[in-house]
Formats: sequence, C-alpha cells, structure tokens
Amino acid sequence: MNFNLSQLSPNKVYFTLIQAVVPRPIAWVLSENDDETLNLAPFSYFNLVCSDPPLLILSIGKKRDGSIKDTRRNIIDRSHFVVHLPHATQMEQVNESSRELPANASEVEQLQLSTEPFGPFPLPRLRDCRIALACTRYQVSEIGPNQQALILGLIEAIYIDDEIVHLDAKGSIHLDAKKLDPLSRLGGEEFGSLGDVFHLPRLR
Repeated sequence: MNFNLSQLSPNKVYFTLIQAVVPRPIAWVLSENDDETLNLAPFSYFNLVCSDPPLLILSIGKKRDGSIKDTRRNIIDRSHFVVHLPHATQMEQVNESSRELPANASEVEQLQLSTEPFGPFPLPRLRDCRIALACTRYQVSEIGPNQQALILGLIEAIYIDDEIVHLDAKGSIHLDAKKLDPLSRLGGEEFGSLGDVFHLPRLR
C-alpha cells in the first residue's frame, strides 16, 4: 500500500510514522522546574546528530491543550538537562513518567527514583540508569504549524555503568549492548527490547 501523507491528517501521519520507523531509542530526560524540583519525561523523537561537537537532538511537541511541555520550557529557560537511556526493566517507570502532571510536579519524586550527583554538572542523574548524558542547550528551533521544537543538546559528559564498559589494550571503549539492555519505542502502545546482537566486520 502507498500512503500520500499530504492527504492524511497530522494525527494519522504521526501514528503511521511511529509504527513504520522502529525501533526508536528513548531519551528519558531529567530537567529542573522553576521551583528546583526535578522533571522527568520520555521522548522517542531523539537521536545523535554529530560527534564534533557532540550533539544530540530532541523533538518536543506541545501538550494536548497546546501549552508548552515542561521539559521544553525547562531546557529553554535553564539550559541544563540529562538524557538517560532506560533499560528494558524500567519500562513501567518510563511509561508512568509520560503522564501529564501539573506544572512543577516531580516525576522523580512520584516514582521514588533515586539520583546521584553527576560530577560537577548542575543536575543529578538517575542512579539506576546505565547510561546518562549531561547536556546543555545548544540550539532551539521551531518547525511546522504547531511549532514543534527541535532542541540540539551539547553533550558535556557521559556516565556509563562499569558493568557494561571495558577498555581494550589500545584504550578504546567497548560497551556490552546486551548488558545495557536498552528499551526502545515501537508504534502504538508497544515497546521493544534489544533482542539478538549481530557482529559483522565493517567493509572498507
């Protein structure tokens, strides 16, 4: 079947795309509300963009009532945020953190999640996540009639759980993807885990 997206409503375009482009990594984003409580929300319109400078991208829409989402506002107002890559056993917590809560409500507190200092970075990281990226706002632009925000974040530091990383004889970093066990987003109400890992030498 062929679908002409120009003939579909934005809602149908959204549900078609999120089922077609899978799996998508989940950015579990911690930011600071204006009362210094911690906000936490998942986004799957997310990926890396560049390594020099090290940048990632988040695409954040608006709430159902058209107001600005807390994560978007926090990043614009205070710059700092932490992107976590949740693992599969955190699926229920990730899903719970997607609820729309009143402004300044803390998903971290409601879900009773523990945090750890993230070196000198102003915000903490979630203790039980195996990877966390300390980011500052690099650039924000708005696209489309609904003013979807494209947020580029400069990655200043990365935390990696000792259990999933090792250094080879040359000092190169290697991560164990199976131990990372990243949670991914599929279409509708579906999530995915990593499954099989294949090794194939890169052609040069």
